[in-house]
Amino acid sequence: MAGAKPELSPYVRRLPIGERLPIGNVVEDELFPFDGDISVKPLDPPRLPEPIRRGEPGGDPCPACGGSGEGVVWENDRWQVLVSAEPRSLPMVAILQPKAHHDLEDLPSELAMELGTMIQRTSRAISRIEGIGRVHVNRWGDGSEHFHAWFLARPRGMWQMRGAMLAVWDDLLPRIPREEWNRNRQAVVEAMVEEGGTSNL
Repeated sequence: MAGAKPELSPYVRRLPIGERLPIGNVVEDELFPFDGDISVKPLDPPRLPEPIRRGEPGGDPCPACGGSGEGVVWENDRWQVLVSAEPRSLPMVAILQPKAHHDLEDLPSELAMELGTMIQRTSRAISRIEGIGRVHVNRWGDGSEHFHAWFLARPRGMWQMRGAMLAVWDDLLPRIPREEWNRNRQAVVEAMVEEGGTSNL
């Protein structure tokens, strides 16, 4: 029926909506970055239909398609890498995205086949920054329909920051000095250009 509210899945129906969950063993995990008294927020009720993402019909314009190109530090005919001009807390946080407006599930075959190579290239480029232990690759996509993959650089030796909490550490740590951030951006772009494409720095 048109306009009918989507039904809740069995998984969502089992969730203790509105209840405060016990913190459980997560606080004992060596990767958990917090200490002391902490509690889990109560689960909010499901939002169905889900909010419209940027770039979807009826949503705000796609920032990747209609933007000014701000943050694009490298590009070729089909792909671009974005790095903020403002320093982050990790040595590098970058985004890889296609120029054409697609989500992961509808990437044309040619772009889908290139995606693995582009992930490798971007990860290798970020690894050229001095002192990088590992480059983590993430895709969330709840805010924008335009496919984008995040690359987060873990500093070598900072074993406590490994795993899924690396993005949280980027919010917690102090921002790195601008001069160092600019050097890191430049190192990534130079490494990307070595395999083709154009620098926008």
